[in-house]
Amino acid sequence: MVDFKTISLDIPEGTSIILGHSHFIKTVEDLYEAIVNIKPEMEFGIAFNEASQERLIRYDGNNEEMINLAIENAKRLKAGHTFVIMLRKGWPINILNTIKMVPEVARIYAATSNPVKVVIAEEGEQAAILGVMDGFTIKGVEEEKHKKERHQFLRIIGYKR
Repeated sequence: MVDFKTISLDIPEGTSIILGHSHFIKTVEDLYEAIVNIKPEMEFGIAFNEASQERLIRYDGNNEEMINLAIENAKRLKAGHTFVIMLRKGWPINILNTIKMVPEVARIYAATSNPVKVVIAEEGEQAAILGVMDGFTIKGVEEEKHKKERHQFLRIIGYKR
């Protein structure tokens, strides 16, 4: 019988997460190289849930706090071939396309700084991510003042000129 659960991930203020699915043990090393080649000043930790053989959480990173957060979130999920990247001093947008191009990466579920809940199905010794709840539900449609604020914000943080 399949058991459905909702798991809240730990994303402290000032950090972001990239949650994905991959298929091979060298995922951790390749993700590490992808991140440092694009944004070496970013503080990050990677955890990867191995799906066969020893079924360990493999990990790496350049910041112990981010590594530990990634491991704790991976433990909560349990799902095999799932990876968690926790990051600080940068945003998912800075590295997301590079992460997507890592040959072992099969899917990205979320790349966010918002609260995240993950819908998991478990049966026996298997678990799967069914979906992700990223942030909160909408409250309405933006007005002209919201558009101006959005445009200004993007310029303040350096993403638009």
